[in-house]
Amino acid sequence: MRLGFDLSGKRVLVVGLARTGVVTSLFSAGYGAAVTATDERPESELAETAAQLRAAGVKLELGGHVDASFLEQDLIVVSPGVPAKLPPLELARARGIPVWSEIELAWRFLRGKLVAITGSNGKTTTTALLAHILQTSNIPTLVGGNIGTPLLALVERSTDPAVTVAEISSFQLETIDKFRPEIGVILNLTPDHLDRHGTFEEYAHAKMRMFENQLDRDSALLNADDREVTERMPARPHIFWFSRQKRVANGSFLRDNEIIFRNEGSEAVLARRDQIPLRGEHNVENVLAACAAAYLAGATPAAIANGVKSFSGVEHRLEFAGEISGVQFYNDSKATNVDAAAKAIEAFPGPLVVILGGKDKGSPYTPLRDLLHDRARLALLIGEAAPKIANDLEGAVEIRRAGTLERAMQLAIETARPGDTVLLAPACSSFDQFENYEQRGRSFKALVTQRAGQLASGAAGAAATEPSSADKG
Repeated sequence: MRLGFDLSGKRVLVVGLARTGVVTSLFSAGYGAAVTATDERPESELAETAAQLRAAGVKLELGGHVDASFLEQDLIVVSPGVPAKLPPLELARARGIPVWSEIELAWRFLRGKLVAITGSNGKTTTTALLAHILQTSNIPTLVGGNIGTPLLALVERSTDPAVTVAEISSFQLETIDKFRPEIGVILNLTPDHLDRHGTFEEYAHAKMRMFENQLDRDSALLNADDREVTERMPARPHIFWFSRQKRVANGSFLRDNEIIFRNEGSEAVLARRDQIPLRGEHNVENVLAACAAAYLAGATPAAIANGVKSFSGVEHRLEFAGEISGVQFYNDSKATNVDAAAKAIEAFPGPLVVILGGKDKGSPYTPLRDLLHDRARLALLIGEAAPKIANDLEGAVEIRRAGTLERAMQLAIETARPGDTVLLAPACSSFDQFENYEQRGRSFKALVTQRAGQLASGAAGAAATEPSSADKG
């Protein structure tokens, strides 16, 4: 049984009015809370949102936070983009006012089983694949969290037989209280978001909060090949592992060409490695995790195999964007940290033209040096992080500063040769030049489509002006 929470008559402050904050405000008001929503942006930037919330009876404080408002609440719910150590939040905690993330509130209302997936890289792919497998297994499935739809938006559709598959970020886990998934998955731990968390230890601690409330009957699914994960193994839940490097006593692993799930001495073949449609060894790990989670959630081996075979991938994750004059273009805009960019580069033998850059997140780019030296002929740098990337990669690969994505694409098309691959794998967030990584990825794809169309139009025009055989007499 979930703890539940009675919102009726409660004074609730929602901090941050991006997508999650809006959903939280409307949900809380709908359940009878007296809701105040605050955002540092002025009303001129939030006009449509402000009108929607006022119509629902939400009080607004825009253009900055009012400390006194934080001290007059029964509950404060923070959006993921709001720093957990914001000074007014610290004041509220000192007064004993609970400060929760949206996933904490949602967990108390969701019905059915919750599978929560976190990690530095691969969360979106694994979440989407697991949801796809469960859906093809005819298991009622909802999917959301950090992948796009806030968990609160799924509450009214949740049922006791349903499984909710949620991608969960470190930002969301920072401010949980009793949040407890029946199945918790951590894919890996590599430095990320150090601009917010400060140190890797703080970041890793936030990630591992996924498991702190689990009970003995719950399941934790961990990457046996990741030392940072194995050193932080939780104590209480039933531990399962996944590994592409070795056999595990309980969990999923590779044996020859088969994905095996082993539990208490019994084994089941869940899928075949040669059925995986995704590029890259890192995606083998994601598939192992998704298969194991699906099996624990009740999917049959046959349904799991069908789900793996029929999965089409995720937008902005090693997504084929097109081919121009023998050069292939791949969009991995979701590679928003150095480790994700490394995995994207590793998925191609080369030769590569790699587009890197954006808003720096505090990690060094030196881990990319050897990969780029071995596989890339050119690195094109965009965004605010370009000077730091250039310094970290100096001497490893030819570097050109493009500034913008449009200019980088122009240089890539001019430089790449037939047989090359142009890869957008920024290793940075997008917030210096784009609203999010999705907009960055779609801009990349649009530029590929635009250039391909220009070449096609040019070829058609040339064919139209070419004399016919009858005219050549």
